[in-house]
Amino acid sequence: MHQHKAFHLTRSLIVLLGASLGLGLSAALPLQAQSYPGKPVRIIVGVPPGGFTDSVARFITPKLVETLGQQFTVENRTGASGIIAVEAAMKSTNDGYTLLMSTNAEMAVNPHVLA
Repeated sequence: MHQHKAFHLTRSLIVLLGASLGLGLSAALPLQAQSYPGKPVRIIVGVPPGGFTDSVARFITPKLVETLGQQFTVENRTGASGIIAVEAAMKSTNDGYTLLMSTNAEMAVNPHVLA
């Protein structure tokens, strides 16, 4: 029974995150040029398939495809406590077609612990 509550909490969190991202994107759409996204969008995730961050990315991807009418793909770049994914996102072209889905570990903790 305890495990079921944890699963329900995790699922609720995923739904909440997906809804938040969807609302954020829909609010920003009128501000964007009409042609965005004009090509497939890549979402880089720093955890292996099946991890929490990967699950959230894969949960929201179909809604992004439905809402924006363009393909979104999840690319897992694992290793080095998420640093490989962050570096891949940083080295990508700054055109809005590569997104990084990460946790606060990659963005707030790693710079201090691994510096």
